[in-house]
Amino acid sequence: MGGHVRMGAAGEEPVVVRREFDLVLSLYQREGHGPAPGIEHHFAELPDGPLTAAQIAEAERFAVLAAEAVRAGRLTLVRCHTGLNRSGLVGAQALVELGLGVPAAIDRVRQRRSSRALHNRLFVRYLESGLPTARLLAELDS
Repeated sequence: MGGHVRMGAAGEEPVVVRREFDLVLSLYQREGHGPAPGIEHHFAELPDGPLTAAQIAEAERFAVLAAEAVRAGRLTLVRCHTGLNRSGLVGAQALVELGLGVPAAIDRVRQRRSSRALHNRLFVRYLESGLPTARLLAELDS
């Protein structure tokens, strides 16, 4: 999990990905932040707020891609703007796909990334209800 920026001594600092990963899954995009040509890269724009059914489906798809890559031994990065909420949603769901329970997946993301990860309570509720259920409920709202 990571972001396109990190907080440094002088404020926001860019994080540029080159060839460090076999697979990069971006939920936010910024020009010049990589990855390098030839690196498998998928992009889906997700807001750090309420998601539509289609956006939840993309989060599910990205989680499956991440889990499959990890199973295959591929070094994988899931990233958003600061690497806390959107990437936390997909990262936690990927851990669920890999066999962890939802509370353990949320805890793992917070332990390994930041205690501030998944501070978006709506994303935690999506995970707790299950992304397929959250997607179905979002479809009812549209």
